Amino acid sequence: MNVAVIGSGVMGIGIAQVCAMAGHSTAIFDIDTSALDRAASSIKANLQKGVELGKVKAEVMASSLDRLSYSHSIEEINADLIIEAIVEKLDVKLKVLNQLADINGEECVYASNTSSIPLTKIAAGFKYPSRVVGIHFFNPAHIMKLVEVISAEQTDEKVLHSSVDFVKGLGKQCIVAKDAPGFIVNRVARHFYVEGLKVLEENVADHALIDELIESSGFKMGPFKLMDLIGVETNLSVTESMYELFNYDQKFRPNRIQQKKVQAGFHGKKSGKGFYDYSE
Repeated sequence: MNVAVIGSGVMGIGIAQVCAMAGHSTAIFDIDTSALDRAASSIKANLQKGVELGKVKAEVMASSLDRLSYSHSIEEINADLIIEAIVEKLDVKLKVLNQLADINGEECVYASNTSSIPLTKIAAGFKYPSRVVGIHFFNPAHIMKLVEVISAEQTDEKVLHSSVDFVKGLGKQCIVAKDAPGFIVNRVARHFYVEGLKVLEENVADHALIDELIESSGFKMGPFKLMDLIGVETNLSVTESMYELFNYDQKFRPNRIQQKKVQAGFHGKKSGKGFYDYSE
């Protein structure tokens, strides 16, 4: 299968790597050529680390890299399955997806990796609504096993079933979710971040201690380390979206501390600083 991943951020990189490792010819599109260069370097580094740890065979690394291509020209993107992993803004997603629809036609499947935007809303503004589906990976996509597949109200059953088969073929654990705010995982996990921020806001403990306590109870990462990994601005965007979708229910209220981090440009690991300092 020919797969195209739209967006070469943290999620796009991981999704593309997984697709290539599963044997799919995979193109990565981004308008930023420097971002594409970073994506190529990151994927190579991820695979090399896998080889060093004995989790990836050298020949798998080589064949996976051969299956990957990179483009900053949307006209070059021609695929059987397109997975968008761009900014969490409906208008931006629709603009790009409709451009791709003009190039790829009605036979292509158009998947969104959105964390919170209703798939039915995306399909409603799209040229081929029955071809829209949600394929939601979790960060880091090349490591995390779980993937949510979400059906919009308009999604064709064949598209849903083929997407489930695709995800299983990647070696992932697939769950089918209804098109509801936050789907399953983000709805449950949202309070992991929101309550952590509330504890910090009330000066009960600092962010490092909160993370330490959470990790000591069995979690691999505390909320602040995880926000830095995902991207503080991405995490905030999802919270804002869910706050609106749940009619401004206070339990989903975005936190001012997180908003200030984003305003300062402290987006986490990728910017060198978030709740923690990664400059050294």
